[in-house]
Amino acid sequence: MIFLYKGFDQSGKKVKARIEANDLAEAKRKLKARGIIYQSIEESGASFWDKLSFKRKKRLSSKNLANLSRNIAIYLRSGIPIVNVIRLAKSQYEGDPLMIDFLTSLETSMDEGKSFYTALETQEIIDLPPFYKQSVKVAEESGSLSEVLFEMARFVEEQDKVTKKVKQALVYPMFIVVISVMMVAFMLTTVVPKITGMFIQLKQELPGITKAVIAAGDFLGAYWLYIAVAILIAAALFQFAIRHSKRFRYLWHRFLLGLPLFGKIIQTFELARFSYITSVLVRSGVTFVHAVKLASNILDNEVIKEEFTKATKDVVEGKKFSSSLAKYGRHVDKSFIQAIALGEETSEVALVMENLADLYFDENRNKIDMFLAMLEPILILFVGATIGVIVVAMLLPIFSMNLANM
Repeated sequence: MIFLYKGFDQSGKKVKARIEANDLAEAKRKLKARGIIYQSIEESGASFWDKLSFKRKKRLSSKNLANLSRNIAIYLRSGIPIVNVIRLAKSQYEGDPLMIDFLTSLETSMDEGKSFYTALETQEIIDLPPFYKQSVKVAEESGSLSEVLFEMARFVEEQDKVTKKVKQALVYPMFIVVISVMMVAFMLTTVVPKITGMFIQLKQELPGITKAVIAAGDFLGAYWLYIAVAILIAAALFQFAIRHSKRFRYLWHRFLLGLPLFGKIIQTFELARFSYITSVLVRSGVTFVHAVKLASNILDNEVIKEEFTKATKDVVEGKKFSSSLAKYGRHVDKSFIQAIALGEETSEVALVMENLADLYFDENRNKIDMFLAMLEPILILFVGATIGVIVVAMLLPIFSMNLANM
């Protein structure tokens, strides 16, 4: 919990700040230990939604995480202790209550003698990526925190660029999908029933495609609300299963890897992330065994993560990583394994991993560009075909009537 207090410090200067504590009594004890005489102290305000929410932690944007990491790294390179760095960082976020609470929590933990990693792990304000916290942990142990934070800032920014690029490119296709769904729904629920009434009056035998379209329109008109509710429930159940069922998540990720092009994009992205984090850690003085073990934990795809985890267990036992990966890595490129083997033979693992990361990131950009370029015409073709089928289904009986009257 974050408490807002006003009072005077040991020098008699008036202060107004925040402090983290489990309850009000603990907050008062901490202020007393710091020599602060408080005039008022109360829990930091939270919105009604936050109080009702089961998940208190909030996500930090990639941009803010990258900027914070870079700023901390710059201060650390100047020789400033990490606790003072956090205090300096707080002055840059005076208008952002979320960041103030987050940095205050870190400051309080480190004032109590905790490490930077422990402070990040125990704070309850912001939900940080696991790979970020684990990278900080290893960096602290190896004494290379500033270098790793610089690399993390660069990595997060690169991922953010790719994500934004994909989102921007998907705006137009998604617009097409939404409009097409609305058009098809309108035709099936409004236009088709009116034309159907004319066919019924004429008592004419309808073609099979026309009957199918009419049946689809009747079904959609009668059960559209149930369909919408079913879709929402299915989406909620899917999200719940993805978050809480490791088995379901594994099966879903295996299905995604089997998709043409899209599966290859996922595979390439995971290999690029693994290579980049490994190269950063090895260059920062972390042993290769520890680096690959840590890098395996940052992978998102459960299938690839399991394969890398099995391979790293063999590495801990003294086996070569390339050999172990060749044994377990069914979803790993042979060229990737061969490159690692070359790095192990020449003792240039960090350089090889860095080159692999650049190679796979570039390859993925090209694949994403190709995927997005293909997506738009495919959607337009699908929408045109769907509307075309509806139009043809309505016109066929009319053509049949004209031919019969000739």
